[in-house]
Amino acid sequence: MSVLKIGIIGLGYVGLPLARLFSTKYAVVGFDINSDRVGDLKKGIDATQEVEDHLLKEVLKDVSSNENGLFITADSAYLKECNYYIVTVPTSVDKNNQPVLKPLLSASKTIAKYLQKNDIVIYESTVYPGATEEDCIPVLEKESGFIFNQDFFVGYSPERISPGDKVRTVENILKVTSGSTVETAEKVDELYKSVIKAGTHLAPSIKVAEAAKIIENCQRDINIAFVNELSKIFSLMNISTSEVLEAASTKWNFLPFKPGLVGGHCIGVDPFYLAQKAQQFGYYPEVILSGRRLNDSMGNHIASEVVKLMIDKEVKVKGANVLILGITFKENCPDIRNTKVIDLYLALKSFGVQIDVYDSWAKKEEVKEEYDINLIDAIYNKKYDAIVLAVSHKEFKNIDILKLKNKKSVVYDIKNFLAIKDKSL
Repeated sequence: MSVLKIGIIGLGYVGLPLARLFSTKYAVVGFDINSDRVGDLKKGIDATQEVEDHLLKEVLKDVSSNENGLFITADSAYLKECNYYIVTVPTSVDKNNQPVLKPLLSASKTIAKYLQKNDIVIYESTVYPGATEEDCIPVLEKESGFIFNQDFFVGYSPERISPGDKVRTVENILKVTSGSTVETAEKVDELYKSVIKAGTHLAPSIKVAEAAKIIENCQRDINIAFVNELSKIFSLMNISTSEVLEAASTKWNFLPFKPGLVGGHCIGVDPFYLAQKAQQFGYYPEVILSGRRLNDSMGNHIASEVVKLMIDKEVKVKGANVLILGITFKENCPDIRNTKVIDLYLALKSFGVQIDVYDSWAKKEEVKEEYDINLIDAIYNKKYDAIVLAVSHKEFKNIDILKLKNKKSVVYDIKNFLAIKDKSL
């Protein structure tokens, strides 16, 4: 193989940080089908805020070459210069919670057009065990005319990105790697090891690496479902869930999970991928799906709790002004994909209240397009009958709740985050 040149397909929350990192040591072509996104990135602007603008500008190249750096394009023809391909496109579910592999298969078709002998294709997108070999490789073979593990080779290294986390960035998170042959696995592992400071773990097979990724998020989903169920039980008993968790956390091996809305493109999606695959083998995964159902019910539950508190405080519900703080799927990031705050919003709407949503991290146009909600530009312009903290953005810590609430009102802090002692004022 001549000069090692990497093509990264998909420049979102996963692909861009990875492309930037690899480009510090290799020539990288970053490809994305979103021309607007490509246009911003070529100017050194990352709307996801995962890569700081100055770091992005440091590696950008105006032309594609074999020199270290990142060339960003919406023209797939530039991928023909590469000999390593890394797929970082999103994987989601449809309205029936069935896996949607279209972006993954489309990326495979694109790569196949430019595939050369001995090239290596690495998938990072989260999938069920077997998807790489059963769904993606047949596309590569059919479209390229090449034979798998003879003319080209494949690896799988599941993405490990924590959106909004400026400490656990991609280079600081240990990476799982794998390959379709022993030699390929070693090459893939060495490639990632050359840029990942935290090191790598070489899995014995692609399926093991796929399974490892998906159970990471299934485990979190189930643990959060457990504390969400506890919060429902303790609410009936008039016991503070946060105080119970604080007391229990004094034991050294107690896991510090907190109740809340569980959405996003990983924890809120991945369990369905594993469940669907398990059912193909005749097994119905009860714990995994029950945890997902419970977490999906939290928006309605919290809305009901807020309304009950309003009634207890003799706050008129119909026509009440309600403020929801935060709409992104997690704190300190602009990602609104599969946010469960929308469930809370719609449930509250059904009670006839008027709702304002404020989130300085989310993009107004994206929220409008995706959820038909107009974010307000600023708070403190009026007072509210109920305030719900849905996302613990760092800026919300300094909010003056007293300036926002009416004399008789409810403050419901889902994340136990606000700087107030009474969480249900």
